[in-house]
Amino acid sequence: MQFILVLGAGYLAVAYLLLPRVATERMRHHPESADGVRLTHTAHHLPGDPLNFSVVGSENDLVRAMVSAGWRPANALTFRSSVRIVVDTVLAEPDPNAPVSNLYLFGRKEDLAFEKPIGHSPRERHHVRFWRSDRTENGRPIWMGAATHDVGVELSRTTGQVTHRIAPAVDEERDLLLADLGAAKQLLGSRWIDGFHKELQGRNGGGDSWHTDGRLAVAILVPSSEAASNRPTQ
Repeated sequence: MQFILVLGAGYLAVAYLLLPRVATERMRHHPESADGVRLTHTAHHLPGDPLNFSVVGSENDLVRAMVSAGWRPANALTFRSSVRIVVDTVLAEPDPNAPVSNLYLFGRKEDLAFEKPIGHSPRERHHVRFWRSDRTENGRPIWMGAATHDVGVELSRTTGQVTHRIAPAVDEERDLLLADLGAAKQLLGSRWIDGFHKELQGRNGGGDSWHTDGRLAVAILVPSSEAASNRPTQ
């Protein structure tokens, strides 16, 4: 038992203290790190998931639209919730509000996060993180988002920490989210920004590869007041 405790303590020290520092120093001069306005970052300043989605609307507009489209708010990540992910994965039990790990943009972690479960295990799910920017369009806030598809639970190849593995085709998640919002009639309109990404492939902080066509989807949401006025009366 004592050997197991020592081994466990050693793993935690290496995975959560030593390796993140080594990986941070290794990535400090990596080309991906220069694309900060287009990539999220981990708490240890490693490149995170690429931004691929933008939303125009208030926080209420965004929450209402996502829930209407079948996406659910994700819980905040804690040690207890991290343990639950591992347990639920082993037992193949679903958790529709399973937490997402924190990623950072504009000097802070995500403001909102949503997920759409797949099947009956937290191994696989659609999820997206949003950060409110300091810019507006027609007086409405602009949010930047990173939508990815979790396809498994693994140990990070850069830090050894427990994390989700993402599918490399991040454009598919971008397109799915835009289609879900459209099907739920939550869009006033949408457009594309071509060439948003100059680097069309890379790796996130967990070591997972990703690739993109470089386009950013921009979704203009139906305002909450308009959505309420169009709601059918009982």
